[in-house]
Amino acid sequence: MTSKPLPLTPELHAYLVSHGSSPDEIVRDLAEETMAALPAQAVMQVAPEQAAFLTFLVRLLGARQAVEVGTFTGLSSLAIARGLPEDGRLTCFDISEEYTGIARRYWERAGVADRIELRIGPAGETLRELPLERHLDFAFIDADKTGYPVYWDELVPRMRPGGVIAVDNTLRGGRVLAPRDADDRAIAAFNDEVLADVRVEAVMLPIADGVTLARVR
Repeated sequence: MTSKPLPLTPELHAYLVSHGSSPDEIVRDLAEETMAALPAQAVMQVAPEQAAFLTFLVRLLGARQAVEVGTFTGLSSLAIARGLPEDGRLTCFDISEEYTGIARRYWERAGVADRIELRIGPAGETLRELPLERHLDFAFIDADKTGYPVYWDELVPRMRPGGVIAVDNTLRGGRVLAPRDADDRAIAAFNDEVLADVRVEAVMLPIADGVTLARVR
């Protein structure tokens, strides 16, 4: 089997973004504010093509009940909420009032704040407050990497059959092949765990820093 790796140069990336659902003014302003206010942490924000992909995927699934673990300044939650119907619901889990304070402003500006509930606290604990029945259509995990197995174990039993979990940063800049730190090792181990989990069928996509999509059986 042969492969065709694509070198994603800055120019090609700009072309890719411009030929999909391009960022609108709200997304651009949020990205710029995040970079200006939190330059050291801005790398935690999802890429623009990821945001467009999340909206597209949530709409494609017809999702009504969604969860996000790791909200930061709100770009991914904004994207997910925009893919939900007006009566859809997104529950966000994060530990930072500071970062999510920015998110709240942009949710309001985009007109999706009424679809989003934010719960502040360690997600390993607050996720357990969700109903135990299989009711979730979509979930997005993008938080502390060592916590991924915990979030996975809380979410999979709560996903409806056919529901999808999207997991960010599953390639770690290629370092899953030769882990350098605890986060790299955690993701490499997590990827193996997903591969062996008979409750799901999964595919890993080279979007941004790697996105795993898992469809729950």
